[in-house]
Amino acid sequence: MAEFFLELFSEEIPARMQAGGAAQLEGICAQILNPLQFKMGALYYGPRRIALKAELATEVAASAVSERGPRISAPEQAIAGFLRKHAAAKDDLTQEGEFWVLNKQSPSQPAADFILAALPEALAKLPWPKSMRWGSGGDFTWVRPLRSIICLLDGVVVPITVGPVTAGDTTYGHRVHGPGPFGVSSAITWEERLREHCVIADPVERRRLVADGMAEKAAALGLSVAPDEGLLDEVTGLVEHPVPLIGRIDDDFMSLPPEVRELSMKINQKYFALRDANGLPAPHFAFMANLAAEDLGKAIIAGNERVLRARLADARHFWDLDLKTPLNELLPKLEKITFHAKLGTQRQRADRIADLAQLITLQLAADGMAVPEGGNPSNVAYWAGRLCKADLVTGMVGEFPELQGVMGGYYAAHIPHPQSSVIGQAIKTHYQPKGPSDDVPEGIISIAVALADKLDTLREFFRINEKPTGSGDPYALRRCALGIIRIILENGLRLPLKQLLGGDEHGLFDFIIERLRVKLRGEGKRFDILDAVLAAGSDDDLVRLMKRVDALSAMLGTDDGKNLLAAYKRAANILRIENAKDGPHDGDVDEVLLNMPEYRPDLELSHAILMAAGPDGRIKHAFQTEDFGGVIIGLAILRPYIDAFFEKVTVNAPEPELRRNRLRLLARFVGAVQHVADFSKIEG
Repeated sequence: MAEFFLELFSEEIPARMQAGGAAQLEGICAQILNPLQFKMGALYYGPRRIALKAELATEVAASAVSERGPRISAPEQAIAGFLRKHAAAKDDLTQEGEFWVLNKQSPSQPAADFILAALPEALAKLPWPKSMRWGSGGDFTWVRPLRSIICLLDGVVVPITVGPVTAGDTTYGHRVHGPGPFGVSSAITWEERLREHCVIADPVERRRLVADGMAEKAAALGLSVAPDEGLLDEVTGLVEHPVPLIGRIDDDFMSLPPEVRELSMKINQKYFALRDANGLPAPHFAFMANLAAEDLGKAIIAGNERVLRARLADARHFWDLDLKTPLNELLPKLEKITFHAKLGTQRQRADRIADLAQLITLQLAADGMAVPEGGNPSNVAYWAGRLCKADLVTGMVGEFPELQGVMGGYYAAHIPHPQSSVIGQAIKTHYQPKGPSDDVPEGIISIAVALADKLDTLREFFRINEKPTGSGDPYALRRCALGIIRIILENGLRLPLKQLLGGDEHGLFDFIIERLRVKLRGEGKRFDILDAVLAAGSDDDLVRLMKRVDALSAMLGTDDGKNLLAAYKRAANILRIENAKDGPHDGDVDEVLLNMPEYRPDLELSHAILMAAGPDGRIKHAFQTEDFGGVIIGLAILRPYIDAFFEKVTVNAPEPELRRNRLRLLARFVGAVQHVADFSKIEG
């Protein structure tokens, strides 16, 4: 095997495109160079280059192709396409009957020749989210101007040409600390010489240096860096020679909400927020320079502090301006903002959320959930719902849309309401959870408003038939449904979901259940058990539903559960076959036959079914008290009796009345099990 090394060097590649571009490069090489037994080694990406190292065979092995092609009467385009697929000429075809047949012998081909012929065209089409043309490159496009290419096979240049650039063995280091070209002969010398020229090529190492460098600088001041994995990835893509620096935030700006300050730092300047020993915001920020300055970065720090000062002054302006108008006085402005052409304005939306939040609060309070002291909780929920979208018309949210909800939470503290702090917290968290790592809202008012917002979104978009499709979910309704599920389950809320959804005529409940299946699958849990429980009877109380699922899952993990499942499937299969002959066999069991001594297994199974699933049986009582562990115990009672029944009797007895009686007994057993769950939907 030979070492293959490829580097594509360009002007600065946007950080968000680097990893994807490198992955596309790997995919192209793996596909095109597959005949050379491509074996991936390492992948590199950074601000000005993407590269890979791999192993290849030294030649494409000789091969013979014999394949039937198009019919003799096929159009010329079809024949030409077949020939292109196999890189063959028409002279390679022979006629056999009504078809063309390709019989082609391909001799071995040196790896360098194969690369030279096959790779350039594919590389030129490497897909970037955005590309550009420049200079005299004609129609060739690349993410940024392509400046040089290295293409080496065991240290020897393979002179591929991509756009206006032909490959060699030369690359470039850091613009300031390592300017000028230098040659390389292998992947390892490339990485070593880049390091000498102040470029860290390995993105994993560069990311570690960024994180560790900032952490060390912060620790020297008794501070720590606020975690932000996304920003860390982005900054890693902005620097080749990471140099950590710490700047200071003017004390005047520390009175701004931390979300405002830190979002401005992150979005506009790519700065990291710092925390003090108590985990509180510190008046400092960390950032990365891409060079080591002679003055140890003093001028760079001063420049960045000056820029941040201007940014935060703008934020301060919006904050002070917004505080002049109480949040409740902004409601008329919502009437001028269209939420959706078919769903009205943001004001109408807020009114719907308010009504629904009030209803949810009443239901949760009636179920015993704690309410805030002072004031009517349903009235508090109503006002929180009504005001939850008001910050959309504030200057701060206009500047930073990511802060919607958050700013409303702060501004609500200034409204004339005795429960303004509770209202503010509900507004602040009503978009949560936005993702799997987000916490869900807590407290009756916050829960009610967050649920109302999501339920209204689902109800209204389903009502106008704007449902997610396989190719898109423009209104994030799947995320919305998952948020509803998490809020309900993680807070243990006993709510009639179908009623809150306004019925299920639009398939809303089924949509939420499908999201619950996806959630269970993502957690490595069995969603077939959920389907089995749902099939036993409609239940829109998600907490109760999951208690049933968990209890049944635990049972099916035991030998008793597995054996009962096997017995159920055997019984159901027998009934299916016999019912097709002369069924259904669902009448009353003949008690006279059961009392005959020779039919003792029949009698014992009948008594067990009555004890477990009869009118006064254990299963019914356990269901009434929501003792689902007891339901499963009641079901498990049947296991030894059904085992003995199958072991000791012949279901299809020669005596017609005995056969009929035993089939009816099996039908009772299947019915008892299906009262708990439809075991036919359980895998295994």
